[in-house]
Amino acid sequence: MDDEFNATFLTLDGYVELHKYRYLYFVVMCAVYILIICSNSTIIFLIWIHQNLHEPMYIFIAALLLNSVLYSTNIYPKLFIDFLSDQQIVSYSACLFQCFLYYSLNGAEFLLLAAMAYDRYVSICKPLQYQTIMRKTIVRIFLGLAWLVPACQITVPIALSANTKLCNFTLKGIFCNNSIYKLHCVSSRALSVYGVIVLLNVTIFPVIFICFTYTKIFIITYQSCGEVRKKAAQTCLPHLLVLINFSFLVTYDVTVVKLESDFPKTVHLIMTLQVILYHPLFNPIIYGLKMKEISIHIKRLFCQDKLN
Repeated sequence: MDDEFNATFLTLDGYVELHKYRYLYFVVMCAVYILIICSNSTIIFLIWIHQNLHEPMYIFIAALLLNSVLYSTNIYPKLFIDFLSDQQIVSYSACLFQCFLYYSLNGAEFLLLAAMAYDRYVSICKPLQYQTIMRKTIVRIFLGLAWLVPACQITVPIALSANTKLCNFTLKGIFCNNSIYKLHCVSSRALSVYGVIVLLNVTIFPVIFICFTYTKIFIITYQSCGEVRKKAAQTCLPHLLVLINFSFLVTYDVTVVKLESDFPKTVHLIMTLQVILYHPLFNPIIYGLKMKEISIHIKRLFCQDKLN
């Protein structure tokens, strides 16, 4: 069974004609990947080396940006191989592993945003208790759970899919996501129900918690002085922009299996590229520009480079 599982290959059917411009696509995607790694890693590095950024809010931002790096690294190396290959194929075992990482990191993103929302709530609404509540141990627990909970829950459907018989070997898309369930000979009702439970646990419930938390923050800050409102806007707005952006991307991903037959292949490719291009670059841009302390250190870093 294991030999048959490892020997099963899928054809990726999300590419437009590549042979004519494959090297151009390869160079462009390499440049984008390097930009993603450098932009996210720069802010992570700044948070790491500057003592005044060793606060829970910035630690969660660093974790979020690290998640973006892992997210991109899960997708881009396979894309590079496909751009240089005549045929885009992937083994079923590798596809399941990519799918596992993809949805684990997606879930981690929502849980990290939920932890950031809670941190902002305590900071703004309970400032006198902030140091007591947001201890280093609590921050470590939040970070661990953010990555561990989605990974454990995604393991179950991936393990069940590994033992499911396939009747189709053509995957719609340029990387492995929930489209793999369309390859199964028989749709599993238990797998579908469990998938909904996982979606609720790592996506819907965190979003509801985030919305509730920021509503409480805005109600309290509305009744406070202008300085408190300004602080809330400066620290909460970037988080909300990232949440809205990522929620739209996940909504597209969840519904694409049902709607993909209505999309032309080129449109489907463009929308998928937006997922892998736009989102990993969105986070460092938002936090680099909108978070005052991070923005100051970025300017100092590049000013020093120019002076040297």
